[in-house]
Amino acid sequence: MDDTQRPERIGILPVAEFAVMSYAATVEPLRAANLLAERPLYEVVHLGMTDGPVPSSGAVVVPPDAQVGDAPGLDMLFVIAGGDISAYHEPRLYRWLARLAREGVALGGVSGGPVILARAGLMARRRMTVHWEYAEALAELSPDLAIERTLYVIDRDRMTCAGGTAPLDMMHALIARQHGAAFARQVSDWFMHTDIRPPVGPQRGGLAQRVGVHTPAILDAVEAMESHVADPLDLDQLATIAGVSARQLNRLFSDQLDQPAMRYYRALRLGRAQSLLRNSSMSLTQIALATGFANSSHFSRAYSAQFGQAPSQYR
Repeated sequence: MDDTQRPERIGILPVAEFAVMSYAATVEPLRAANLLAERPLYEVVHLGMTDGPVPSSGAVVVPPDAQVGDAPGLDMLFVIAGGDISAYHEPRLYRWLARLAREGVALGGVSGGPVILARAGLMARRRMTVHWEYAEALAELSPDLAIERTLYVIDRDRMTCAGGTAPLDMMHALIARQHGAAFARQVSDWFMHTDIRPPVGPQRGGLAQRVGVHTPAILDAVEAMESHVADPLDLDQLATIAGVSARQLNRLFSDQLDQPAMRYYRALRLGRAQSLLRNSSMSLTQIALATGFANSSHFSRAYSAQFGQAPSQYR
């Protein structure tokens, strides 16, 4: 390490209702790097929309050192967001982020933070990722975005991360790039984070773990269902993909998942619709079409039967 090199100035912008896990996994490796190097490698600057403390989704609050719009001479900025990001709209923040990008500041987003970068128009022609809870809505609203379902993506001057514990892996990559792999390993070991995951690691457990069965025909059918939400397949098409007869596929679903295949399929699509209701500003008609229903009336009837309330009430 070069002892004369000035500390990298890292801005941290937590958005109200941010997840504490995502925040800590982003900030703590920087603190540990300073501790282990016995000198300041990173100077962390917390920012807020106002000068008041920013509340998390739990009991933690973060007091800002500066406000959005200030010019604290950043080298990099991470936006950390969670909660109901679909309702978040701050043109002042978007303009400031665009200004930082023009000035050459590297920008990062964690959990729901990539949604804010995308809304600011800063992820065009960039690969990116986002927490799986927000991915569906973001893809529907911005189909031109190159969204990957991975732990983190570094594309030139943009770093996006799915959140949770994934920032530990992303910050390992950042520290390794700036100060070497051996030192980055020391930082990871400080947190007992000994199994460093590659950026292309999956965000969720495998299909068998999520579905709760290991029968190949069921898993093949569910994989096809998840790939065809807006354009649902019929039972015969699913059976062909699964390599069994339609009758056998239904029997497998009924025996192992307690419901026929097409009922499972509809519940899966309605689950996606519920996520869009929660995480997007799409209209009911747009959500209906995005989840394979003919119109908003058809969608509302199916949703009410599944969840016991109309989609408008849930929203």
